[in-house]
Formats: sequence, structure tokens, C-alpha cells
Amino acid sequence: MSSPELDVAQLSDSERSALDTYTAVTGQELSQAIPLLRRSQWNVQIAVSKFFDGEGPDPVEEARAALHSPPQPTRRTQNLVMEDTSANILRATHAIEPAPRIVTQPEDQPVFRPPFLLALFFTPLNFLYRLLCSSFRLFGALFPFLPRLFSVTANPALRGARRNTNGRRPLAPKDTAARFIREFEEEYGAHSLPFLENGYNMALEKAHRELKFLLVVLLSPEHDDTGCWVRDTLLSQEVVDFINNHQNNILIWGGNVQDSEAYQVANSLRCTKLPFASVIVHTPSVSSTAMSVVARIAGNTTPLEFVDKLRAATTQNKEALDRIRTTRAEQQASRSIREQQDSAYERSLAIDRERARQRREAEAARQRAEQEEQERRAANERRAQDLQQWKQWRAQTLRDEPGADVKDAVRVSIRLPSGERVIRRFAPDTDIEQLYAFVECYDVLQESQGASGVSKPGGFEHQYGFRLVSPMPRAVYEIESGVTIREKIGRGGNLLVEPIDDEEEDA
Repeated sequence: MSSPELDVAQLSDSERSALDTYTAVTGQELSQAIPLLRRSQWNVQIAVSKFFDGEGPDPVEEARAALHSPPQPTRRTQNLVMEDTSANILRATHAIEPAPRIVTQPEDQPVFRPPFLLALFFTPLNFLYRLLCSSFRLFGALFPFLPRLFSVTANPALRGARRNTNGRRPLAPKDTAARFIREFEEEYGAHSLPFLENGYNMALEKAHRELKFLLVVLLSPEHDDTGCWVRDTLLSQEVVDFINNHQNNILIWGGNVQDSEAYQVANSLRCTKLPFASVIVHTPSVSSTAMSVVARIAGNTTPLEFVDKLRAATTQNKEALDRIRTTRAEQQASRSIREQQDSAYERSLAIDRERARQRREAEAARQRAEQEEQERRAANERRAQDLQQWKQWRAQTLRDEPGADVKDAVRVSIRLPSGERVIRRFAPDTDIEQLYAFVECYDVLQESQGASGVSKPGGFEHQYGFRLVSPMPRAVYEIESGVTIREKIGRGGNLLVEPIDDEEEDA
């Protein structure tokens, strides 16, 4: 089955227009709207009726099923009680008349305006047409049976073609409802009737969605009984209180039959006498989406008669609506429980995912720390090995201690960090760095006397981790290029080995 996007792309312009009109009225998904329109031969009115009233059996499919179904036995056992009950239910079902749906003009459809010269040319014909229409309304007022006879015998296409013959500007359904409410308040003053400020189809959908009764009121300012009926009956305290009672679940929608939408509603409801009121409600016994007309109140009625008919209609259908409300409440409660369970599951899953992420991050951090520690240890070990090799190499390059026959040798007493004191003689022209190297390599000199053949470690840069200082007065003997021991210390001296801390090196 092709996707809705592919179906829409393959539709013609007329089919797309019908699809837009149908979805604007019903709000159905494209995946369900397109097949329904195809089954309705792209007739919007038939498709809308099928959507709200339910589809009837398909004759073609029934014929196919009859061909493939096994033959039924000729012998039949009759149950008179069940047949009588079924007949009563069938008669009651047929007595309920489906509520009509109307197809209104789209709000965004542009208004055609003929060119100025063409309009000027047809002005006399337009004047003559208005004169004939006014004459026909005059004859209709004098002889009331003529309009009714014309509406019965005329072609349905001609009956539905009545458009703006009274000088009223055609508006969108919502604007038409707002104009009716405004004119109603201007004519009859402030009132407490909660008229819906929506089109008829939207009011019908609201009543179906909220499981309420829709009271449709159709008025005509040209009718003689309209004013007194509205003031004495519709706006009476009994009727207003009954409609406003929230326990009765009544929505009210009104229209002026001079408007196109209200006129179509009047024809669809077979309104034969004004003022007119009709009660429409969802009837689950017919189908899950059916809206049916359960009461008609035509003509000039008293407030008591009007309330009695409303009460009878609401009482008769209230039980079925209560069952649907209970079912919907149970479904909503089940849906809420499922949503709560899904939400709790999602939260638990999110917590588990967060914990797993934290464990992964902690494990990765631990592995990184272990790797860094191993690298640090390896670097320290490698540095210690290189330092030891450098000491062995440097010990080989130290100059030997001068003998007793060298009169100008420099005698140096060095106190090591371990507390040991070492006394050694150095040649007077010995570099000060030789003194530092002697202190650095003292342990190697003590352990490996006569070791040779050790090479300098490659890529190793040695730095002395101590300094030689004179205690009194304090003087620091830094390594300076080209400075001899005789020039720095003199003929002799006492030195201390002072380690250099890491903080001092950073400073």
C-alpha cells in the first residue's frame, strides 16, 4: 500500500481540492481520508456523511461474499419473542434520522469580481433580476404555499443554489455565527443563551466530542411569529434555565435562514415551519460516529411545551450517553495508567542509563589513572636508570685527586645530606662543575672503583638537584662556565650540600 505522501502527489487538482475540503470539515488523517474519498467517488458530501454516520454495507462486497459463502439450511427455527424484540429495535433504529452535514464554502476561497466594464454592461440585467426576486418574495408573503411548493418540486441543485438574494454579505461559517449572535443581541437585548460562535459542522463535531445535546435554532426575521416566539419562549426563564443547567449537557447553535449556511441546514433538516428548533445527539446504537435528530420543535410553541420536548429528548438519550462517558472515562483512566507506567519505565530506564554512563566514566577514569601511573613509574624508572648510567659515565671522566706534592691544591670539606663529611683535594684549575660532579657521583665512586667503558645515556639531560653553599658567611656557589675552584673558593673551604626542592625549581 502506498504512503499518504505518494497518494497526495498523484492526486489531480480536483481531488486535492476535495481532500482539503473533507479534511477541513472532519479533521481525519490523510491515510484514512483518501481511501474513504475513493470509495465515495471523490464526492465530498457523501464522504462527510459516511464519516459521521458510518458507512453502509458495500453491495459489491456482499455479492462476492454471497458467492463464496456455504449454502444455508432451509429448515429454520423461529423464536417469536426474539423476532418481536428485533423488530422493535429495528423500528426504533429506523425512527432515528441521521443528522445532516453540510459542505460550506472554504474560508480561503477568493471572491470572484468581474471586470468593471462587464459589470457595467450587466447592470440592467442585475436590476431586473433583483426586481423579479423582490416580486417573488412579495407573492410568497401573500401566498405562503408557493415557496413551499417550489422548494418541493424544484431540482435539488436549484434549491441549493440560493445565494445572497437578500443583500446579506456571504461570510465564513464562524463569522456568520458571530453576526447572528450580534444581530440577535441587537434585536432582543442582553440574554443568557450560550450560542456557539462556530459553524454548524464545528458545533456538530463539538457535540459529538463532548457527548452533549446540540439544540439548533433557525430563525427568519421576515416571519411574523419570530419576534414573539423568541421573546416569549426561547428567552423565557424556564427555557433559559433548562438550557443553562449543566446537568442537561445542552449546546445551542443558532442561524438566520437568510444566510447560506443556515439555509442549507434548514433544507437538510426538512424545516417546514419557522421558527424551528431541533435536538441532535450522538446515537451509539446506530454507529460509533452517528449524530441523529431526536426531536423537532416547529412553529410557535409555549415555554412549557418547548421544555417538555427538550426534557423528553434528553431523558430518552441520556442513559446511552452516560454509558459512553463511563466507557471513555475508563479508557482515559487506562490510558493515563499506561502513560504513567510508560513514564515511570522511561524514568527508570534513564536512571539506569545514567548509572551505566557514570560507571563507564568511572571505569575509564580509573583506567586512565592507572595508565598515567604506569607511565609515570616507567618514566621515573627510566630516569633513574639514565641517572645511574650518567653517574657511572661521569665518574669515569672526573680528574684524579692531586697528590701531596702539589702545593697549591685546593682542600674542600663537603658535608653530604646524609651527614657524612668528605674531604678531597682538587687541582687549582679544576672547573667548579667538577666539584658538583664529584658530589653527584660520590656513591658511584664508592661502589664501583675502577669501573670503565660506560657510555653517556642518549637523550638524557642531567640537572643537579642540589647546590653547594658556604655556611658562614653564607655563600652559594653556582655552576658558572670558566670559573675555577681556586677563583671561587680560594685555598680551601667548608661546603654544605643543600638539596633543591621542586617548588624552588618551578620558581
